[in-house]
Amino acid sequence: MSRPRSALRAAAAAELGSLAVLLANLATVHLPPVSSLVGPLHGCAYLFVVVAAARDAECDLTGKALAWLPGIGGLLVLRRLARTPREKAASGSLG
Repeated sequence: MSRPRSALRAAAAAELGSLAVLLANLATVHLPPVSSLVGPLHGCAYLFVVVAAARDAECDLTGKALAWLPGIGGLLVLRRLARTPREKAASGSLG
């Protein structure tokens, strides 16, 4: 179970980092080469996060929906998957 989660963790970090670079580029000098290099990286990382969350057996429907949020969705899915069973029971989610 560690290997898919590490791939999801890497994709979530790449998605958030690439989104930050794209927004910083847009807010400052807006260099087209930066957009053309980082844009596809962000798109691929985003799609990887969505697919990885959908394929994870422990990820519930809410987690799969969170994966669709651009930028922070992957991190929210990882946070939700890392919760202990005691925290899940306290919040009313049984699994």
